[in-house]
Formats: sequence, C-alpha cells, structure tokens
Amino acid sequence: MADDPGHGDDRTDGRDETEAERADRRWTELMQEIRVAQTGVQILLGFLLTVVFTPHFQGLGTTDKTIYIVTVVLGSLATGALIGPVPFHRIVAGRRIKPHAVVWASRLVFTGLVLLLATLTSALLLVLRVATDDPYVPWLVTAVLAWYLVCWFALPLWARSRYTRGE
Repeated sequence: MADDPGHGDDRTDGRDETEAERADRRWTELMQEIRVAQTGVQILLGFLLTVVFTPHFQGLGTTDKTIYIVTVVLGSLATGALIGPVPFHRIVAGRRIKPHAVVWASRLVFTGLVLLLATLTSALLLVLRVATDDPYVPWLVTAVLAWYLVCWFALPLWARSRYTRGE
C-alpha cells in the first residue's frame, strides 16, 4: 500500500495487522475525515445554489456572474469527489479489493479537498467583490488562500518530513 497517498508502509510502524485489517482501519480513518469535509462542502454548495434566485444576483456584473458560475461548478466537483468514496465502497463491497478501494477513495478525497480549496477561494473572491469595491480584495483573498495552503498542505508536509524517516 505504499502508493496510498498520505500513508507510509504501516508494516514498519509496529502494528501487527493483516492487509485486510490495515485496509479496514484506513477505511474507517478515511470515513471520519470525509465526514468533516462533506458536511462543509454540502452546506456551501447548497448556499451557492440559492444565490442565483436572489434579486441581488440579477444586478451583478458579468465578471461577478462568471466568478459565481465557476464557484458553483467547483463546489459541485468538490461535492462529487468528497461523496465519491461512499458509492465507490458500495459498488466494490464484498469483492475483496478493499486495499485498492482505500487507495482510490483517498485519491478522491485529496482531489475533493483541492477542489474545495478552489471553491472557498472563489467564493471568498465573489463575496468580497460584491461586499466592497476595495482594491485590496485580491490581496486579501490571496492571503487567505496562502493560509489555507499552509494549514492544509504545508504544515502536514512539513510534519511528515520532520517526523518520519523517509517513508
């Protein structure tokens, strides 16, 4: 399972588990992680889908409407990727391929998180553009994006390189 993103080879971490037990544990961990992201992205997408029906939406300029459309599409893609592991598991359950299912589900979750990052950034850009015509909006959005990148990717990658032995 060394090709499983985000997971090293557990046979060297002191766990005495079979491949099936390892796959079960990883699946459970992945499902716990997904619950957090799924809820957030579903609420965000639900909100985004209602915006088009508000009177204020009709007054938006072409650029803001384009940002909105991009945001909704990104949110839809993120939702699909983050929910994807559930039907994936249902379709392959009982086929004795859980280790492979865990790898593919992990890839879907990572893709969903990247799409969620893009959705949040795009939504923030749209909201701040509508809320203010301040020329600092792109800089503020860039700063928030940098914060997301630090929290979601840089810090975990730093910790992985700092506390693991090249696994």
